[in-house]
Order: sequence, then C-alpha cells, then structure tokens
Amino acid sequence: MTHHRVEAPHAPVARQPISSPDGRVLGHEYLYRSRVGLAAGVDRWPPARQDAASAAVLHTLYGHHAPCGTGLVFVNVTRAFLVGERPLPPADHRLVLEVVESVPADAATLAGLARLRAHGYHVALDDWTASPAQCAMLRHADFVKVDCRDLEHLGEAGLREARAGGARLVAERVADEQLRAHCVELRFDLLQGYALGRPALIGA
Repeated sequence: MTHHRVEAPHAPVARQPISSPDGRVLGHEYLYRSRVGLAAGVDRWPPARQDAASAAVLHTLYGHHAPCGTGLVFVNVTRAFLVGERPLPPADHRLVLEVVESVPADAATLAGLARLRAHGYHVALDDWTASPAQCAMLRHADFVKVDCRDLEHLGEAGLREARAGGARLVAERVADEQLRAHCVELRFDLLQGYALGRPALIGA
C-alpha cells in the first residue's frame, strides 16, 4: 500500500464548510483552484489532469504538515489514488477520500476501497445518482454526497438506497435557506453549500 509524503506542485486551494443541520462545522471540502483562485472545472478534465489536480491539493494540505484544526478533510480523488498508482498521505482519521463519480467499480477499485478503509481512511461517494458503479461501492462508503439538483430525480427511493449501507448523507449545493430547510426535512446528516458558507482560499 502506498501512503507517504505526497509530492506534487503546490496549487491554490479553497475550502468550503460542511456542517451539521444545527450549524456546527464538522469539516471542510478542499477544492482545487486555478492560479488566479477561480473554480477550474476539474470534473471536465481528462483523467491524467484530474489525477494531477488531486495530487496538488493533497500536497498543499499534507506536503509538510497536516491541516490545522480537528475537522474532517474531504478531498476529491480519482481511481489512481484508490488502487495505489498515486500516493496518499498517511491516514489520520480525518482525511475523507471523496470518490469522483467517473470512477469505475472494477475489482481493483473495490479492493482498494476496502484496503484504504481498513487503514483508517474515510470514503465518500460524490454526486450520488445510484449508478451501478456507485451502488457497488456503497458498502465501502462512510459518506454519500447528494447534489441538491438531483433531489427530484432521486426521490425518496434514491435517498433510501444511499442510506442502505449506513453511510451519512451530505447535501451538496445547498444554495439558500429554503433549500437548507428542505434538506433538514429530508434528514440529511450534513449540509454543504452557499447557504452554509462559500469556498474561501486557504493560506499557502
């Protein structure tokens, strides 16, 4: 298993709070940003560039010391990090490997997820749509993140399926107070979005 100091270029990183329904900040998602600090649209990049973006975020956070504070640290990762092709920092029981929706649920990925959780990493499935790949990975997930724009399509059945493995549900893109209240009614465990706090660049 590969987990040691992550070597990659430093990159601007923003963090966005992830809060409980009563407003307590329990962690942050750490997001790759362009050199001028803007969202970079990483999800539209080819796999190799996505790998490099995840590596840059991890290096910025863990290259010299762990992030300050005690909250959870959500970072988007690609298949390369799950199967040991790219290094991860040592597990600190704070790092949450947020599996992007393009990752296939092949045998190597599933074995990697099981191995990483056994070593103390947390796992989140990003942008839950109940795809076959996500359903195959669900048993390894500590968190399932749902984009609020998908709530109508998912319905109660889709949320119930996401909860089936015991993962905590995180509502993403909670844009306003009305949507925040709706997500509380739907019994989401955690909330993320502009209604809770916008991404802010962290110091280098």
